[in-house]
Amino acid sequence: MSTIATPTDATVLQAAEAAAALVPAAGPLAVSPVTAAGRPDAGTPALVAAVIGPVTAEVALVLGPDVVAALAAGGVEAGDALRPALEAAAAALGTGVLEPTRTSTAGEVVGSDSQVFALSVDGAPVAWCAVRVQGAPAAVPTQRTGAAAAPGAGSGSTLRVLYDVEMTLTAEIGRTRLPLRQVLDLTPGTVLELDRTAGSPADIVVNGRLIARGEVVVVDEDYGVRVTEIVAGADPVG
Repeated sequence: MSTIATPTDATVLQAAEAAAALVPAAGPLAVSPVTAAGRPDAGTPALVAAVIGPVTAEVALVLGPDVVAALAAGGVEAGDALRPALEAAAAALGTGVLEPTRTSTAGEVVGSDSQVFALSVDGAPVAWCAVRVQGAPAAVPTQRTGAAAAPGAGSGSTLRVLYDVEMTLTAEIGRTRLPLRQVLDLTPGTVLELDRTAGSPADIVVNGRLIARGEVVVVDEDYGVRVTEIVAGADPVG
């Protein structure tokens, strides 16, 4: 029978600090545990993902209005922008697999057995990190405030806090549609005809949205794309 590891309070705090380093904010984030009185309202939006491994836990980021506004202004999906923060928290807890991120609310993900940390700028919470470890006692570690280097700095524009958020760019050279029976019949050597002519530019896509086009090049034996056109206001690719 496998044994479920229980991380120490210090490890859980390190997980919150690791997440804080990747949460967009207008200044350095201080991480400190909160009591029940300092927890977010039940309806506050949250992102949550389960960690499955030697440590089995649920890690949640509860988003204050400033973070929500910054993400909305940048046109960035919260799940895409904050997934790296959840991954960092999971890595701090130990080896394991982080399941897909889902949206929720503080009332659903912050329980009596959760350890909750305020992520604050100048003493004002802008988000919270909640960690619920399977089999762990409900405990609040000794208060420790650490400044985590957050992306964005100063009191610049709302978008500035998103500048260091990593996004996945995909280059597409073409697509095709096949009935399921043909997909199941695919074998090595099968040639699929795509919806592009030879030499057509590749689409550069971020989060399903076309942002640019370019030509495929080779850089030090790796493929690359040289941007030839920036596409403004394109519809999502799908």
